[in-house]
Amino acid sequence: MSNSKQPANVPCRIFAIGVGLMLASFALCAEPYLPTLDSTVLERLPLQANNQSTSALNQLRTTVRERPADAEAAAQLAELYFDTAMATGDPRYAGYARAVVAGYPLALTPALLLQRGMLQQYQHNFEAALKDFEDALAQDPQLAAAHAWRGAIYLVQANYKAADAECAALLRMERRALWGACKGLVQAYGGQLDAAYATLAQALPGSQQPGNRLWLLTRMAEVSAWKQQPTQAEEHYRAALALGIDDSYLLAAWSDFLLDQKRYQEVAERLAKWEASDPLLLRLALAQRLLGLPEAGRSAQLLGDRFAAATLRGDTTHRAEEARYQLYLRQNAKEAQRLAALNFAVQREPRDARILLEAAIATGDLAAAQPARDWLQSSGFEDARLHKLAQQTGKLAKP
Repeated sequence: MSNSKQPANVPCRIFAIGVGLMLASFALCAEPYLPTLDSTVLERLPLQANNQSTSALNQLRTTVRERPADAEAAAQLAELYFDTAMATGDPRYAGYARAVVAGYPLALTPALLLQRGMLQQYQHNFEAALKDFEDALAQDPQLAAAHAWRGAIYLVQANYKAADAECAALLRMERRALWGACKGLVQAYGGQLDAAYATLAQALPGSQQPGNRLWLLTRMAEVSAWKQQPTQAEEHYRAALALGIDDSYLLAAWSDFLLDQKRYQEVAERLAKWEASDPLLLRLALAQRLLGLPEAGRSAQLLGDRFAAATLRGDTTHRAEEARYQLYLRQNAKEAQRLAALNFAVQREPRDARILLEAAIATGDLAAAQPARDWLQSSGFEDARLHKLAQQTGKLAKP
């Protein structure tokens, strides 16, 4: 059995690329800054002084600077930077993680290949990420995290058969919490919401790490919302929030839930200090606009500037978020539809289908919604809200 280090946060991060994240679906991309001097200070993390994480960070920086060929230290430092990017939604830390991996002078170890693959998927370079995970597994067949991340990517691509195979690999390794997180989403996206909820719920008691519990509770909340059970969804969201872990995916999902419930003030208050994250700034701006707050204009302008900068550097990783921005903050339905269609060609999760359907309805170009309708029909995904939108763009009856 390999003793390769398994990142403690794997389950709660692996599906944040859609988001968006997750997986993540809320992936943010920044060009990495590559320092020319070892003494260059990349960034001061927003952690309290004397905090164990701050101490660990400083120690790892020193170790990597003094022993650049120390693969374990490099992997740990890259992981800490990546965790911070995922927790805060600030893409700069992903750039720092990339710099650490790129600066390693020898052939990459399984742990470093895993980190590079995670960073590749963060930028939606899915094929490159899959190759890194494949190479990591070739060196260490027991690297469960690589299977988990591959499953996450296949889910985003709506390749449920391939995703299920990765879930099966996790079960063979007796990684039941990871298997539950993986299998639960395969079931959810594949039209089995009741089974998905049961699988996620069964995995929760066996998951002792707070980050793992956060991930499972967040997904249980989403499944509950898709099942039209808002009270249960809120209970799970609040249980996840009560863990006290900064997690941009959780905050985005919770904010979307509140927006759908027309609880705009709660969103504005919760996200007031999260402007560094583009996905969270979007939700903040939406809440401010719906509340008629004067800050809404500033937030929308800041978000627009960031999207413009991303376009200039060729960053296309957050088109779903930009589509929502164009549709609801700029009232540019045609541009929203264009962005949503481009996004759906790359990733096909429920939120991606939703913005494509909403944009198509706004433009009146109902044919543009066909890819989302096709996905709903082929997957069997059960969310009544999406089926109602689909019915507005064509005659698609709920299975």
